[in-house]
Amino acid sequence: MSAVTEIQEKDGGSHRRKEPSQQRSRERVERMLAAAKAIIEEQGSDALRMGEVAERAGVSIGSLYQFFPDKSAIIRALAERISESGRACIDGALNGVGSTDELRSAFSDLVDIYYGLFKAEPVMRDIWSGTQADKSLRALELAENRASAETLIKVLDRVKPSADPTAAATRVFLVWQLGEAAMRLAISVEREEGDRLVEAYKRMALRELLDG
Repeated sequence: MSAVTEIQEKDGGSHRRKEPSQQRSRERVERMLAAAKAIIEEQGSDALRMGEVAERAGVSIGSLYQFFPDKSAIIRALAERISESGRACIDGALNGVGSTDELRSAFSDLVDIYYGLFKAEPVMRDIWSGTQADKSLRALELAENRASAETLIKVLDRVKPSADPTAAATRVFLVWQLGEAAMRLAISVEREEGDRLVEAYKRMALRELLDG
C-alpha cells in the first residue's frame, strides 16, 4: 500500500466525496471544479465559497454538496489532479535513467517541465495554500511528496549504488520539498527573477544529489 493510499483510506471523514458514475454527472463535476478553479485563480483559496461555486457551475447547492461535502473536498480534488500531472512528469523524465550524467540531464529537464506547469497554471500556488489550512490535506500532500521522492531515490540507488541509502533518501526528500517551494516562489515574482531562482535551485539540488 502506498503512503498516499494509506492516508486516503484513513481519512474517512467529511472530505471523502461521491464519485460520479454517469457521463452527465462527470460533466457536472467538471463544471464544479472549473468554477472552483476560476474563483481560486481570481480571489485565492480563502475566498472559495460553496454557494459561489454552485452558482458559477450552474448547479444547485444540493448537487454540489452531493459530490463535494465541503470546501476541503474541492481543494483536495484539484490538488489530486495537480499531483497526477506531476507524477506523469516524474515518470516520463526519470524512466530509463542509468548514469549520473543521464540523471543530471533528466533532473534538469524535469524541473523545467514542472516550472512550465506552474507558469501555465499559476493557480497551483493558491491551491497549495488551500491545502495548508487543512491538516488532512497537508498529510496527503506530504504523502504525495514522499511517493514522488521515492521514484528519484530508486534512480539514485541505481546510478550511485555506493551511497549511504539513509543519507541519500534524506537528501532526496529535502531536495523534493525545496523544489516545491522554489516553484511557488518563482511564479510569485517577475519572470526574469523566477527563471534565475529555478536555475539556482537546479544547481543546488544537483550538487546535493550527485556530489553529496
